[in-house]
Amino acid sequence: MQASGTRTLLMGGQACVFYGAAQVSKDVDFLILADAANFKKLDAALAVLAASRIAVPAFDPAVLERGHAVHFRCFASGVEGLRIDVMSRLRDLSPFDHLWKRRTIIGDAEGHEFHLLSVPDLVTAKKTQRAKDWPVIEALVSIHFRENFRNPQPEWIEFWLGEARSPELLVELVSRFPMETARLHASRPLLALARVGDLPALRTALDAEVRAEQDKDRLYWDPLKRELETFRRAQRDNEDHNT
Repeated sequence: MQASGTRTLLMGGQACVFYGAAQVSKDVDFLILADAANFKKLDAALAVLAASRIAVPAFDPAVLERGHAVHFRCFASGVEGLRIDVMSRLRDLSPFDHLWKRRTIIGDAEGHEFHLLSVPDLVTAKKTQRAKDWPVIEALVSIHFRENFRNPQPEWIEFWLGEARSPELLVELVSRFPMETARLHASRPLLALARVGDLPALRTALDAEVRAEQDKDRLYWDPLKRELETFRRAQRDNEDHNT
């Protein structure tokens, strides 16, 4: 991707591995800038990887813009069988240019750079219907706090108070940042439970937050899933016609 000049951000399970919130993932998920020049560069990268589309939908900018992912399987030497998923839009996240400015850049000993969704943006992207994503969110927020609490930035404090999923961490946060807690209480009422240290009630409230976000994600994906089924029927009909 980098050699082709494609503007992409790593997300999904592989990004979680970079941040230390390990999540087993057999594919690589990329968010890409949706413009014609970047799509041309992406085509060049996919050609080097000998990548072929393996499922609906087809690669179409309009389809990507509606929130679908396009799935590829690689066949080039060294990456045989690797699956790549490409998206250009994520639920509740800003446009790509804003996410690019907020990105995390991680370098390795060989001088390579890896461009990732920032932790706050990755947390938002991980708010799905899948139960396995929520422990990862808890780990991402906790790791970010432990790495940065000695020099907290205002936006980080807001992120920790708004997204922490561990009752114990929430109790610590409201104790450390009482002014910010008071300001954010209206947007996250369970902070009041953390303030008084009511851990059982706090766990119940956190579970309710998860269910609400899962319902929100389900509503977002339902029309997209129906559209996918339409794509599948059209593909089957086309294959039957050609046969």
